[in-house]
Amino acid sequence: MDGYAVARLDEITEVEDGRCPFRPVRQHFGIMTFGVTAWTAPAAGDRVINEHDESDDVDGEELYLVLSGRARFEIAGETVEAAEGTFVAVPAGLMRTAFAEEAGTTLIAIGGGAQGRPYVPLGWEVWSPLRPLFAEGRHEEVIERAGPLLEAEPPYAALFYNVACSEALLGRTEDALGHLRRAVELLPDVADFAREDEDLVALRDDPTFTEIIGV
Repeated sequence: MDGYAVARLDEITEVEDGRCPFRPVRQHFGIMTFGVTAWTAPAAGDRVINEHDESDDVDGEELYLVLSGRARFEIAGETVEAAEGTFVAVPAGLMRTAFAEEAGTTLIAIGGGAQGRPYVPLGWEVWSPLRPLFAEGRHEEVIERAGPLLEAEPPYAALFYNVACSEALLGRTEDALGHLRRAVELLPDVADFAREDEDLVALRDDPTFTEIIGV
């Protein structure tokens, strides 16, 4: 079976990060040229796609498929009812979200890179299980749990960047600068976030920080 892989949706481990549960399809297959995620709402009325607009310079248009159940999309102030088997295509820049009309509604989200740019996987799926710990200020736990992930040298800027934020907040300047550097190497656009990120304020007077982000 070299060269291809097969998996049922329920064979892909579901991830909980305090929001809507999802299955990291792209990560499961190691896909690096486009994003694909499955989102399942436990109950009717649950938000199944988080509100966002893909308006940065990294992400582009998205295509959604209602795999099962029924969903209500809210796109730029308009409502779209989508039954099972319905595709919904949304360009970058439009605010969008979706809610389940039935328990167990599952959506597939497929995304590419920003207009004229190749897709770059940020690795938000890898970071997502650590997100609640970060939000609660449990940065020691974030760093401990991220350790084995970082040792594998993943090509994901989001993981290195967010761990750098935890380290900066704990005063671990050298480690934070090293991981920030790697994040910028993987995705130069990260430097724009770093310039204004209050989580990195402890690094701003360090000349290495200036060298990394190019200010």
